[in-house]
Amino acid sequence: MHRGTRTSSRTVSAVVGVAAALTGAGLLAAPTASAAEPGTASLASVLLASGGPSYDRNDHDYDILTGAVLAVLAAKPDSPVSVLTDGTKPLTAFLPDDRAFEDLVSTLTGKGVKTEQGNLAAIESLGIDTVERVLLYHVVPGATIDAKTAAASDGAVLTTAAGATLTVHVGGPIRIIDTSPVTRDAKVAVPDINAGNLQIAHGISRVLLPAS
Repeated sequence: MHRGTRTSSRTVSAVVGVAAALTGAGLLAAPTASAAEPGTASLASVLLASGGPSYDRNDHDYDILTGAVLAVLAAKPDSPVSVLTDGTKPLTAFLPDDRAFEDLVSTLTGKGVKTEQGNLAAIESLGIDTVERVLLYHVVPGATIDAKTAAASDGAVLTTAAGATLTVHVGGPIRIIDTSPVTRDAKVAVPDINAGNLQIAHGISRVLLPAS
């Protein structure tokens, strides 16, 4: 996953637009002279910290997600998903854990799959373009949104790298609401992964799906 990211002028414009919108909404603070300089560790480096997905019986880590990202980048090296490898690009990502993908496979197939490799294979069987779109729906480019900011932003609408939107709901745990009528809301279970860097993530309990 340590491949460079090619960013078109259109993508740069979109990122700048998202960042400007979030600044105006209070979700992304304008930099100040006294603010600490954020780090540039990429989310890819976090996901691959142990050397790659170690398919196991721990359904609260991110092996299936990591495998899906690797599969997309192997098939499409220039995919926008490669932004996760470039820590100089600010973004916020929502990371479904292995249980979330297992639940999705069960919903889609009507049966449980026992192993993480089996669940990843089921996800990949949807087609690499579909997997890519789902992954991009979990990425909000141009903004580093920590849990404290999200908790103060009930009702905020976030535009994802897939083009579709997510909504932040705060009422107890932070929930991320997708546009699919099929899935339940995702709870933020592990906030502020890779905090202090331009790329931040929040572990969530469900896979987010766009409406179409």
